[in-house]
Amino acid sequence: MALFSKLLQKIRGGSTSSSDWAEVEEALIASDLGAKNAAEIIEIAKKSKGDEIDTAIAGALNAWLSNGNRKLPINSDRPTTILIVGVNGTGKTTSTAKLISYLKQGNHSVLVAAADTFRAAAVEQLATWGSRLDVEVVTGPPNGDPASVAFEAVTKAKSSNINYLIVDTAGRLHTKSGLMDELGKIRRVIEKVSPVDEVLLVVDATTGQNGIVQAKIFMESVAVTGLILTKMDGSARGGIALAIERECGIPIKFVGTGEAATDLEAFDPERYLNGLFS
Repeated sequence: MALFSKLLQKIRGGSTSSSDWAEVEEALIASDLGAKNAAEIIEIAKKSKGDEIDTAIAGALNAWLSNGNRKLPINSDRPTTILIVGVNGTGKTTSTAKLISYLKQGNHSVLVAAADTFRAAAVEQLATWGSRLDVEVVTGPPNGDPASVAFEAVTKAKSSNINYLIVDTAGRLHTKSGLMDELGKIRRVIEKVSPVDEVLLVVDATTGQNGIVQAKIFMESVAVTGLILTKMDGSARGGIALAIERECGIPIKFVGTGEAATDLEAFDPERYLNGLFS
């Protein structure tokens, strides 16, 4: 990643021309940091001495990261319910499978609700993952009411003393208010039985600044509590993590780095920031 290595090299190299600054700023914007954030970093760099630049920039970046809790909650007396939301094509169903694997590695019992009833392929995909990971998946009829599937699942999770219930919802275009309203309905139906503890928004790291737009609109509809960034492998430009946390204040909780069930990591802010410099 090392977004700031080029910037640091130029400053340490001595005199820096206006074209040098422009080149570095363009590189930061291209890394999905955003124009406003890139300009702010350039100003910090211009005001800092060469031997202080690392500390000055790192301090600013650290202040941009969310102070929110990055740990998943766990309840001793009822299921911990996690709602998975996101737009089409972000890797939401695969992220659900990865989260199942992550929780099972912690010796937690998991039940899954396939509430994406409008897309048969999504239900089949989740059922296949459930079979591989030895987790029951609650399904409903094709094009059935997603809230009914969620209600059946939360009722079962509560009666069976399941540790975690994961509800995979249909991929939604954040510009469609009717579909967003339906997410609110799913949440209300679940909470007739047990509270929703976590709402994780899945964002494709390669979508750049559009991920921030998605996050803000989902926040208005379903009170997002955390993010899963997918495709944060060699193809992703990691500035979006900083930008989205600064703009939205939502903590990134997990990062997806591949297609396997085990390719999900808890987001480590310190490790992430270190990677931006080296």
